Amino acid sequence: MNDKQIEMETLGALDEGWWESVLQEELLQPKSATPLAGRRGGASPTNTDDAWQEARRLHEAEEIVELEVVGHNRGGLIVGLQSLRCFVPVSHLLNFPPHLSEADRTAALLQRVGSRLRLKVIEYDLTKGRVVFSERAAQANPGSRKQLLATVQPNDELSGVVTNVCDFGVFVDLGGVEGLIHVSEVSWRRVSHPRDVVHCNQRIQVLVLSVDARQGRVALSLKRLHPDPWGSVAQRYALGQIVEGTVTSVVDFGAFICVEEGLEGLVHVSELSDENFLHPRSVLREGERVKARVVNIDGPGRRMGLSLRRADNVE
Repeated sequence: MNDKQIEMETLGALDEGWWESVLQEELLQPKSATPLAGRRGGASPTNTDDAWQEARRLHEAEEIVELEVVGHNRGGLIVGLQSLRCFVPVSHLLNFPPHLSEADRTAALLQRVGSRLRLKVIEYDLTKGRVVFSERAAQANPGSRKQLLATVQPNDELSGVVTNVCDFGVFVDLGGVEGLIHVSEVSWRRVSHPRDVVHCNQRIQVLVLSVDARQGRVALSLKRLHPDPWGSVAQRYALGQIVEGTVTSVVDFGAFICVEEGLEGLVHVSELSDENFLHPRSVLREGERVKARVVNIDGPGRRMGLSLRRADNVE
């Protein structure tokens, strides 16, 4: 696979991750912009059209508006814009505590019903019935969103604040525009969850991978600010070399050893010991520091073979 194919696969994964996040929000909420139920006198088609026009105007002008919170769901708050119900995701609320239990999260959202928030439209899609507001984006100066989307380029290095950490990646506020670090772009090393690397409200440096100004999407990377450790592995390690590392995972077919940040080698079950044992866990455990001998190096394949049983042998 050449570099261009790898790049296309990576960007495809980023786009898939982005849409996964959108779908996740959709599952957590009713349709993002619908006529307000129970509104006195109802919402006539004319009133609804006017509301959509106002939402579009607010989006295009990046104007800040103050709206009342009329409800909530698991994903965030519902605000009323004339005859529309619009959504404010939890990740776009200011001073909302992260990592709450389900009950505490519901209680915290319920407390905000009836309050008024200063908001800015961050997504407007009439065809999908979606209007999304952000309290966090309203902190940015008017016009900053359009300016950023018009000027930011791939390979730019930016500073931003982490707004949400999910299974599929990390959302970062770049100053009126929220970018996504797909989980595959968080670190060169294996991570069980992005929260192992970053946390909400943390300010971080990121590298821009791609920009879709029309959709308002910015794909970011955290790991590419640092060299890929596999790119020069053959120059830094040699066959027969003794290395020291930490056991990161023990599986049926062997164990993975982290020899440096982002670089893991595999000790195959046949290279663990000369003695008979029932399972690799009989020999190693996660977190243990060990010495091993390098028996195979494959930089392009991102593989390193290690041996525990040959570590003490003189070759």
